[in-house]
Amino acid sequence: MPTNTEAWPNPLIAGPRWTSHQFIASEVMDDQIKHQLSMMFFGMSDLGECLEVARQIRVDDEESWVAAWSERAHALQQRAEAAEKRGRNVTAGDAYLRASTYWRASLMHFSHPEDPRTRANAISSYDCYDRYLALSGYPGEPVRIPYEGSFLHSYLYRSPVAKGPAPLLIFFQGRDAWPEDTRWVYDGAIRRGYHCLSVQCPGQGLTLRLNNLPFRYDWEKVVTPIVDVAVTLDGVAPDRIGLMGLSFGGYLAPRAAAFEKRLKVCVANPGVLHWGDSIRSGLPDSLGDALAAGPEVFNGAVASMAAHSPLAEWFLRDSAWKHGTSTPYELFQEFDACDLTDVAAGIECETLVMDGAEERFSTGQAELLYDALTCPKEFMLFDEDSTAQLHCQNGGTATAAEFTFDWLDGRL
Repeated sequence: MPTNTEAWPNPLIAGPRWTSHQFIASEVMDDQIKHQLSMMFFGMSDLGECLEVARQIRVDDEESWVAAWSERAHALQQRAEAAEKRGRNVTAGDAYLRASTYWRASLMHFSHPEDPRTRANAISSYDCYDRYLALSGYPGEPVRIPYEGSFLHSYLYRSPVAKGPAPLLIFFQGRDAWPEDTRWVYDGAIRRGYHCLSVQCPGQGLTLRLNNLPFRYDWEKVVTPIVDVAVTLDGVAPDRIGLMGLSFGGYLAPRAAAFEKRLKVCVANPGVLHWGDSIRSGLPDSLGDALAAGPEVFNGAVASMAAHSPLAEWFLRDSAWKHGTSTPYELFQEFDACDLTDVAAGIECETLVMDGAEERFSTGQAELLYDALTCPKEFMLFDEDSTAQLHCQNGGTATAAEFTFDWLDGRL
């Protein structure tokens, strides 16, 4: 195999696949930038805008991340507002849509809940998104799902081609992404005659940033209230409800399906059996020994690691906020509670477990989940030739929609 850039046909993409190219020398930030670029397929981002932002970001630097995306979002929002005042509704709607994307992007790698931008940018994102929906006529409407004295921010997308009571696909994202950015799911659903409910659950999106609700391991306590609302929606067939979780949602959705029996199908993308193991697989072995030694030793070891790694410091602070913990030891206890080993056999609905040949954040977990299932099941691997081999089919969402909905058709 070639070992230098000159050996590849195009030295600017030096590697065996398109995924060899990086826009920034940080695995996590690069994945997140590719996530924003993927939305060009739906007019939710634009190449030059995203790359101009990427040009301004310093590796693993949160402040440069939030500042660059916020500046681009603000400029587009101003253009959208000016176009709307002139009655240029198509222009305004398009600009509002991209502005909403970039406001959300600004918070994707920014984990300071006390910073006023955390709340303000989240609100601006959905102010712009709601203006887009109003001006474009795209069939989305906000829904508040009652949840333990609070509510979950959600959007219901009604299919304009549904005939009679139709299937409903409920979906949510994982640690970082926002469901409205995962348009390949809800757009793919409504064009095929499914309604779709995208939910910002505890630990995610507005529900985290405005309602201060963190993740929990017992995700059935989240999904059951969602299904309680779903079965009452006009035009929804209550016996044809599916659930899909992406990224960390690849643990969350199967966990809920083990207890919530009103689901007809479940999709885990990618599947995760044990979240704690998936996290530890990317950490030094010494941390595992420190964890076994107890809170004091582990907290000290993690503090030392974070002091020398901005990426580790961000991940630990970001995760502690989203999981509602105060120390690294408590955080890893939460990670380890996210374990389907003794739960997977309780899943009865037909389940699709997805994976990618270049999955980097939960490597090997999808196969472990698939093997643990006793329900009707199928394993779907996106290989290198599919061009959708990255985490959650990043950069290959057209292919993701093609294969995912071909599987769902006839099952849901």
